[in-house]
Amino acid sequence: MTSHRSSRVAEEIKKELSDIIRHDMNDPRVKGLVSVTHVEVSRDISTATIFLSCLGEAEEQTNIVKAFKQAGGYIRGELADRLHLRFIPELLFRADNSIRVGARINALINQQNLEMQNRDQQGRDEDEA
Repeated sequence: MTSHRSSRVAEEIKKELSDIIRHDMNDPRVKGLVSVTHVEVSRDISTATIFLSCLGEAEEQTNIVKAFKQAGGYIRGELADRLHLRFIPELLFRADNSIRVGARINALINQQNLEMQNRDQQGRDEDEA
């Protein structure tokens, strides 16, 4: 269970990191829509796992995570300037596939609904004939 303090720190990191991505990062590898979907901070606030999501292929998402890992020192420095914490947690970046998985599940549900509607329509057509 996370403490109240670590959850507050996680929300502040998420907010500030989103702002850094939008305004301060000039890395050409970070192009398109990149969003911070979730931040998990350890209980002792020594590490923060940041989950990133982007539109595009899996390879593009892997490249973006690599870019963030390489820019980790810069990002940590920017967070140090913005957050008033004694220690800034070590940043670990991970790809978040939940949006892609959710879209895939939604597409499968829609496909199943269309097939059911087609079967119902065919059944009504056969009953009328």
